[in-house]
Amino acid sequence: MTRYRIGLPLLVACTFLSGWGTGARAETGALNVLTWCDHEDPALLEPFEKAHNVKVHYKDIDSTGAALAVIQQSHPGDWDVLVLDETDTGRLADMGLLAALDPADFPMTDLFEGVSNPALNVVNGKMYSVPEKFGYNAVAYDSAHIKAPALSNIQAPWSAEYKDRVAIYDYYVPIIAYAAQALGKDPEHLTDADLPALRDKLAALRHNAALVGDITTTQQALATGQVDILVGGGEWVTAGMHKDRPDLAYLVPEQGGIRWQQGIAVFAASSHKDLATAFAKYILTPAAQAKLATSSCYWGMPANRKAVLNDADKAILQWAQQPAYIARTATYPQLTPAFDKTLQKLWTEVMQNE
Repeated sequence: MTRYRIGLPLLVACTFLSGWGTGARAETGALNVLTWCDHEDPALLEPFEKAHNVKVHYKDIDSTGAALAVIQQSHPGDWDVLVLDETDTGRLADMGLLAALDPADFPMTDLFEGVSNPALNVVNGKMYSVPEKFGYNAVAYDSAHIKAPALSNIQAPWSAEYKDRVAIYDYYVPIIAYAAQALGKDPEHLTDADLPALRDKLAALRHNAALVGDITTTQQALATGQVDILVGGGEWVTAGMHKDRPDLAYLVPEQGGIRWQQGIAVFAASSHKDLATAFAKYILTPAAQAKLATSSCYWGMPANRKAVLNDADKAILQWAQQPAYIARTATYPQLTPAFDKTLQKLWTEVMQNE
């Protein structure tokens, strides 16, 4: 979501606490965290700060690329903890940036089945991140105008019935992957041979859509009734607005959808590895998971099934549907730099051609 995370949305602009410049300097009694905005609520941070007599300083990032840019301009050891899209864990581990974690330190058996995926966070037998939050790029919709069964088929947004009632989230990775699923293709194994069919499928979707936009634009379009369907939407769009717009919902079609998945990691060069690991362990506790899931920045599913959420919040997140949703969704594809550029070019050409 641009939040160009190779993963997720930034629903509001967030600032970092200490007024730092690009770098942070390691200091006693402080933990320095590069994170997305959902980890910045005082209600989440204060229990850890009090328990460890420490101040958590954070800098808001919107992608793995942004995190790397900060690291390159910082001193070794300045940063302790990183929140990242787990699709990028292997790449950063191979760069020597992440410390190996002991699975025994974390409630791995309490995580949703299918979310804890060694293919994403284990390199050469060592775990480098722990899943902490996830959600979907599938379909968000206004249930006052369209009922869920009408959208249970992944082909629905391409239907002429919904011409100009559709918005497209402007992030090429999940939407191209979603289009691949609509073509019956595995988004994890796309090649140049798939590009012509993907181009045609994306062009047909763009022709049916009223707009292509960033998070704020598409969320507002759905909330104000400008559109009834958001392709690429999920709980991160609708859940936080439930109080004011209870008719907004999301679903994962029967043929599948795309799952974003956040992980938490410790920097290999951290000067406070024990404290950083303690913070990662805290984030996976049931109480912290509930606060992370209902962050003021954006909601999402907690990775820990024991998160202390009330029944109303679980209903908003569609807790009961999660095993089925997880089973039929694919995580973000791991792209080579060359193929990533190819997909960006394809996306730009198609989405700007209306």
